[in-house]
Amino acid sequence: MSRKNAAPVAGPKVAVIGAGSWGTTFGKILADGGASVVMWARRPELAAEITESKRNSRYLSGINLPRTMTATTDLAEAIRGAEQIYLSVPSQSLRENLAAIKPFVEHTDVPIVSLMKGVEKSTGLRMSQVIEQVLACDPARIAVASGPNLALEIAREQPTAAVISSLSPETAEAVARRARNRYFRSFVNTDVIGTEFGGVLKNLIAVAIGIVDGVGYGENTKASIITRGLVEMTDFAVAQGAQPETLQGLAGLGDLIATCQSPLSRNNTAGRLLGQGYGYKEVVAQMQQTAEGLASVAPVLQLAKQVGVDMPIVQQVKMVLDGTMDPRDIAPHLTTDDDQPQGERTRNDQTGGGGALRRALQRAFDQFRHGGRGASRDRS
Repeated sequence: MSRKNAAPVAGPKVAVIGAGSWGTTFGKILADGGASVVMWARRPELAAEITESKRNSRYLSGINLPRTMTATTDLAEAIRGAEQIYLSVPSQSLRENLAAIKPFVEHTDVPIVSLMKGVEKSTGLRMSQVIEQVLACDPARIAVASGPNLALEIAREQPTAAVISSLSPETAEAVARRARNRYFRSFVNTDVIGTEFGGVLKNLIAVAIGIVDGVGYGENTKASIITRGLVEMTDFAVAQGAQPETLQGLAGLGDLIATCQSPLSRNNTAGRLLGQGYGYKEVVAQMQQTAEGLASVAPVLQLAKQVGVDMPIVQQVKMVLDGTMDPRDIAPHLTTDDDQPQGERTRNDQTGGGGALRRALQRAFDQFRHGGRGASRDRS
């Protein structure tokens, strides 16, 4: 048998729970990095297509999947023997899915990796918090993945990067080593709060960008919303305990740029439909996949209220969703009724003695002073 036609060598088994566009894409990332990947799919016909045809025609049309990817509807079969478990289900159904997973992982120390970017609507909890609560597991076992990760682009093997975050550097590094290949590079940090909220909050700003795009506004409006949106993201995340530098990295600014400018973004698409005059229920009915930003608006604003952070752009998105604001009225400058000119600095700048920029410069100086050896945050 020629080397070209030889059967692929089976690598370590990993499980991916959820076979939508992002779950399947991440399964491909892992398989192309050398893992033997077993997907869990809810629908038997999808599991059969992935296993037999190496396709997922509904979610990743035209993409050939690696031969080391298979799928099953049997949760126990998918998880049994896996050295890492990746979760890619809608954020609002995570708790239900975890209850089904728990019997198969509660007596193990297998890392659990969240690929989701949302908060639980009923509790306001981040996905890693829901995982810790339901599985009653050591948070050091939990990792989250985030970054500028539009599924179809990655499935087409266009180069990109992500960040893997865990309270345990060892867990983050183990996952990052597994989740990398010639077109996908994983960096690591230990700022789980910032990494998760970066992924959540950029979805809300992407909905705002979609709205103004649907209305027909141009690049000035969109650039202003992206810039001021990053301020809102940073202020909120820092108030929740995040490091501001994380919001300037892949999980914050990087993901924000990709999600706001791409027609592949589900949240951008949902916003565009809102801007074109469709109501919330009509948008949900038209979307084939979940736009996590729509469900995250209300709980994020509630969390912001609890810590005293103003999020005027996100508030305007909620008003459009509620039908109390005309999409044409959404704008980055509608932040106050006061005519007094405001400083552009972020809340974090004002209260943190120089803010994120000063800390970033200090970190760069420290790395230079120590011969390039810096903290593990966002390193590959």
